[in-house]
Amino acid sequence: MLAAQFIFVMSTHMPEVKSAFLPAQGHLFVACNVLIVIAMVLAEMWLRTAAQYHKHAVVSCGFIVSYLMYFVLEPFVDGAQMTLMMPIMISLIYFDRKLLHYLGIFSIVFYAAVYFGLERLVLEKPLLEFFLVECVFIVFVVMARMVIVRAWEVREHLEQLTKSEQELMVERAISDKLLKIDALTGLYNHKTFHEYLDSLLEQCESNGLHLQLALFDIDSFKRVNDTYGHWVGDLVLKEVAARVKGMIGLNDFAARYGGEEFAVIFTDKSFQEACVAVEEMREAISRMEHPYAGGKPITVSIGLCDYQLGDGKELLFRKTDNALYKAKHGGKNMVVTVSSTLQGTIYA
Repeated sequence: MLAAQFIFVMSTHMPEVKSAFLPAQGHLFVACNVLIVIAMVLAEMWLRTAAQYHKHAVVSCGFIVSYLMYFVLEPFVDGAQMTLMMPIMISLIYFDRKLLHYLGIFSIVFYAAVYFGLERLVLEKPLLEFFLVECVFIVFVVMARMVIVRAWEVREHLEQLTKSEQELMVERAISDKLLKIDALTGLYNHKTFHEYLDSLLEQCESNGLHLQLALFDIDSFKRVNDTYGHWVGDLVLKEVAARVKGMIGLNDFAARYGGEEFAVIFTDKSFQEACVAVEEMREAISRMEHPYAGGKPITVSIGLCDYQLGDGKELLFRKTDNALYKAKHGGKNMVVTVSSTLQGTIYA
């Protein structure tokens, strides 16, 4: 653009025009172009290096460039006043209505000063051209405002859609959790337990994953309900479940299997480590205080089985349930273990 201007001005066949620059002041023409380049370079450097006031840099550069271009082009190009709309266009970049109003009013007032101080006096431009240019400014500001308003409406609509999708995802996650969690104890429910166990048994068969299953049964729980009421029984279930949940590892899985029975799956322990873990749980539960249940201790009987490749889910449960049966009928408040390498009883 600058090269084209230079060639046009230096042409020997250039038509005679009225200009704000006198023929002997051609250096001002060059100075304006140099200032345009300097302003754009400084604005680019500001945007790349400074972390603040980016909008101010763009607006300032827009004003400087637009009015310098106007003074350069105005003598040779009809409608050069349109370059003065560049600052107004900046507001469209930021979709800022407040900035649009400020820049629109400033441009309209500033052009009026330019017209009456330069164009009318020096270039002898008619008043009708002034009104036409001002009308173009006003119409452009109105149209730009409509664009910004519409853009904000679209943005708000998208935000509402995003918020609705997020709320739907949260509701779905809560629903999924409610479907998987036992409402009373906060542990996983019976259905989720079997789904998770099926998946783990597949990994055991394919990848050799170590797995132990423990079944817990609260001793004499029916007597607690009959003596103190079902609300006390619910409190006992909650407290026992909380103690079990607080003592399992990150890779272990605890569920309410049914009634007063709980199930724990160990996946990152050896069989000996699982034995130690369930014994610690049994002891911790037996030491819990229950003042609402007459201050009497609540104990659990536990059956623990180490899964052997090829056993399958049914045989695993049969072994674990037999171990639990022996614990219940062997005196309660004890752990009975079943393994291919180790069979025994840990007494309280």
